Amino acid sequence: MTLYQTTFDIFNRNYMGSAAMAVIGQSCLGGAAAMYVLANGTSIPQMIQLGIIVLACVFANTSILAQMKHKVVFNLIMLSTFLSLFFILLNSLIL
Repeated sequence: MTLYQTTFDIFNRNYMGSAAMAVIGQSCLGGAAAMYVLANGTSIPQMIQLGIIVLACVFANTSILAQMKHKVVFNLIMLSTFLSLFFILLNSLIL
């Protein structure tokens, strides 16, 4: 069994608790990513990065509130998390 499938099975079994924790966690991580992006200024590339982060977090939160399929919710949460981490690393290495 792959790491993805194992993690999804755990998420699926404990969906209500996992979804609640995911909203808090990925929202905080998205806020941190936005802080790192804006620490480098407010030019067009930073605003594009900020838009990507905000949209990823909004889509993840909306998928939970809209009660989409668990797999879709899980994938959007993972995408939001990876994008936030990517932009945190990208902008911390630029400084």
